[in-house]
Amino acid sequence: RYAKTVVADSEYGSEENYLFMDVHNMEAYVKYNYFHKEQRPRYTPNPFCPASLYYNKEQDFYVCPMGQHMKRIGMKRSLTSNGFVTYSVRYQAERCDGCPLRGSCFKARGNRIIEVNHQLQHYKQKARELLTSEEGIKHRGRRCIEPEAVFGQTKYNKVYKRFRHLGKDKVNMDFAFFAIAFNIGKMCKKNNLKELKAIMEVLLVTFRCSIEVYISYWKPNKSFYMKLAA
Repeated sequence: RYAKTVVADSEYGSEENYLFMDVHNMEAYVKYNYFHKEQRPRYTPNPFCPASLYYNKEQDFYVCPMGQHMKRIGMKRSLTSNGFVTYSVRYQAERCDGCPLRGSCFKARGNRIIEVNHQLQHYKQKARELLTSEEGIKHRGRRCIEPEAVFGQTKYNKVYKRFRHLGKDKVNMDFAFFAIAFNIGKMCKKNNLKELKAIMEVLLVTFRCSIEVYISYWKPNKSFYMKLAA
């Protein structure tokens, strides 16, 4: 079961994540890399950036600042570090020689070529509308307050900066134990139950050590395989 609403920083605003949230019908209040820059009062978009150019969706061409059509010439396939495949469409101007804006537009030889990921642009536009809505402003305000205190407690006061186990299942177990202990600590602090808090901390540490010993005991080693081979 997935969450209906997701709020996250710009580090998570990738095409892969947007696609995942779209497929699972999740409302994505997730920033993209230059969202904060767009919200500045003095921000002026670059007129030569592909995102600022006029796009004719029906005939599939862009129009440069000089009014020249940039026609589609092909596709580009890219692979991310996670193995996710992205596709960008390439558009090329017809005649850039002698253009008075060439120095500001681009400085390479030949006619200018731009690459546009239409799917990512669509997701960014959708995210922009959600983030600038009344509900989006509320989520952005809460995002700055609620998680940061927990992150500070987790990393610095609890010194929990890295997982102690390898593998997805073990990492889930690792963080689940920490989350349970963290929530019990908050409950005890709220109810001012100092004795119960101390007892629960001892029990949780003991339980965690027992789990680590259990995992290390059943972890196969070289001597184990040598005995099997013999």
